[in-house]
Amino acid sequence: MLPTSNVTEFIFLGFSSKQEVQRVFFVVFLLMYTAVVLGNSLIVLTIKCSNSLGSPMYFFLSHLSFVEICYSSTTSPKLIVDLLVKKKTISLEGCITQLFFMHFFGGIEIFLLTVMAYDRCVAICKPLHYMTIMNKQMCGLLLGVSWMGGFLHSIAQILLMFRLPFCGPNVIDHYFCDLLPLLELACTDTYFIGQLIVVNGGSLSLISFGVLLTSYAVILVHLRGHSKEGRQKALSTCASHITVVVLFFGPCIFIYMRPSTTLSIDKMVAVFYTVITPLLNPVIYSLRNAEVKNAMRKLWVRTLKKNEK
Repeated sequence: MLPTSNVTEFIFLGFSSKQEVQRVFFVVFLLMYTAVVLGNSLIVLTIKCSNSLGSPMYFFLSHLSFVEICYSSTTSPKLIVDLLVKKKTISLEGCITQLFFMHFFGGIEIFLLTVMAYDRCVAICKPLHYMTIMNKQMCGLLLGVSWMGGFLHSIAQILLMFRLPFCGPNVIDHYFCDLLPLLELACTDTYFIGQLIVVNGGSLSLISFGVLLTSYAVILVHLRGHSKEGRQKALSTCASHITVVVLFFGPCIFIYMRPSTTLSIDKMVAVFYTVITPLLNPVIYSLRNAEVKNAMRKLWVRTLKKNEK
């Protein structure tokens, strides 16, 4: 329980108060969340069961897909259930728990995307030493750093929230518990804490995005002396990753790199990084990657043969 708080629950306004609109949103988000879970689970299963997808790139991709499922699951199930009820409530403890896991898995995703950019940079710029540099120990270390980085990022955000008293009102103009809407409900001056949140969350997104852009700049410079076919082949392996990076980091930077105020568009922007990016991840990585598509096809054939027996 947060100290000196007499608020025991929060009420979400969601997207609309009209029942007809909520029913439409229920169907849309239910289908989207189902696609997130099934699509990313298929990528994890395909990579785990395919011997041809044993490179570090696919090792990180499988973990990214797993994190996408967990990340979307922190908000989507609650959103879907709330679309069927008139009063959308969450306890104070549930709100803080949701906030922790959202930033935990979101932080892991930020670090994983950065690690994947480094992996592509090594693969293209130092192809002969790639497997030596990105050995199992290094991959395990980078994965561990990503999880630890996400944990430290989330703990820092939660500690800031534990300093805030909530005395009422308790209505959140959002569909999940997030930092900026909660700051507006705190019955104390939140300017300094708001700046710390920008330093923690916003700067993490911006710095990581800068590292990603630098990695791809290094790749482009390295490819200048290669043939046109070589450049196209190398860049095609990065295109999927760049697409996911832009879709995820753009909304995050928009939300967490500005002063501690909420806008009416924030809810729609949040849909991008909580639902749409996890939804597009399996589509982007499978449709643009021949190796993944072939592995999925082989897995499907093996499954059918087993069922026939």
